[in-house]
Amino acid sequence: MREGKQHRWWWALALWLPLSGISAERNFQVLHYQTMLDLDIAAGEIQGEQVVRFRAGDAPLQQLELDSGALQIAAVRQGEAPLDFTQGEGKLRITLPAPLAPGETSSVALRYHGKPPFGLEFAPARNEAYTVFSTSQWMPSLDAPDARATLDLALRLPGTVQATAVGEVMPSRLLDDGRIERRWRLRTPMPGYVYGFAAGPYRHVQQRHGSIDLHFYSVDRTDAELAQVFAATGDMLDFFAARAGLAYNGDYHQALVARTIGQEMAGLSLLSEAYGKELLDDPGRQGLLAHEAAHQWWGNRVTCAGWEHFWLNEGMANFMTAAWLQHAQGEAAYQQMVARWEARIGTLRESGADRALVYPDWNRPSADDRAVVYQKGAYVLHRLRGELGEAVFWQGLRAYTQANDGRSVVTRDFQQAMEAAAGRSLQPFFDAWVYGTGGQI
Repeated sequence: MREGKQHRWWWALALWLPLSGISAERNFQVLHYQTMLDLDIAAGEIQGEQVVRFRAGDAPLQQLELDSGALQIAAVRQGEAPLDFTQGEGKLRITLPAPLAPGETSSVALRYHGKPPFGLEFAPARNEAYTVFSTSQWMPSLDAPDARATLDLALRLPGTVQATAVGEVMPSRLLDDGRIERRWRLRTPMPGYVYGFAAGPYRHVQQRHGSIDLHFYSVDRTDAELAQVFAATGDMLDFFAARAGLAYNGDYHQALVARTIGQEMAGLSLLSEAYGKELLDDPGRQGLLAHEAAHQWWGNRVTCAGWEHFWLNEGMANFMTAAWLQHAQGEAAYQQMVARWEARIGTLRESGADRALVYPDWNRPSADDRAVVYQKGAYVLHRLRGELGEAVFWQGLRAYTQANDGRSVVTRDFQQAMEAAAGRSLQPFFDAWVYGTGGQI
């Protein structure tokens, strides 16, 4: 996700983001979602079927609570038995027939339908549909960033509509009505907010970069234009892998869709057709491309445990974007981004809107709050880089990323990794810049 102005996406995000996403507040863990969507692109409607497999926590589990957005749940079953459920305030609450013992696993099957007000965008003129935020608007799930699960996803679409989605492509199935059920399997547990797909009459270009298959999609662009738009992708993945100390896993897919401010998913990034045109006109405008690619490590593989630590996702991706530009385009490109961050922080301070990077909650964030997380977060990492020096800073960042691969983290995890690399306490720096607002520009 990139920083933006007052978009409808941000308004929607503010409505669904919970005050806290800590697993201790839930007495269960979702292990796997198996989701089938029947998409009516012209009408902007979906019908879905889903099986949710889950495990009880440390106490007996009587009720399963999922985020369900504006979806209408038609039925919930366990085996052949219907289950009681209620919906309200974007939540689905399912009463189990008997308490589930601590550590025991079970599953429930759902049928649902809806016309998502956000989270799933429809562009009927292009015969296109694609996900933005939030996942719970198109499949009941857990919106909390610390809730990781695997996913089987199936989309029922006309044969003329291509699709890309998170996970490994699985064999498709021809339906009796002539449509095709396209399927994917996400084998690595990931936060639900990085699930998603894009479907449309896409042109598809595939390239090999080392051990990675790169896939590019667009309705509007030619094969040659797609290759030009995404020419830097392979080098970006190499750069971020080296900085993270972790190789990229799997294939990487990028799609140009009707309209988006930029969206990262697990192994998939969505960008707008307008941004693709910008890159054709000026190949140097690689910032958004790099930002979404950086999220494959910082945001997807290492994820903030609660939205109050959101800067660990977005401030890090913004900083890594600048680091990529420094590597690819030179020091002036990096310093230009630093100057923009400084200017924005100055504006925040002049208006009294500066905040600590760690929020007490993340409820209905303002444009200034987002500037703190995205731009001030990146600037603080820049300052920490200067404080520690090149070798120590990147050593600490690699150690942090490697130690927390596949985990959800809080700011303290990052601080401890950087202190270990530095061989000293960094509490004064973190008190001033991260937990407070005392750092001097």
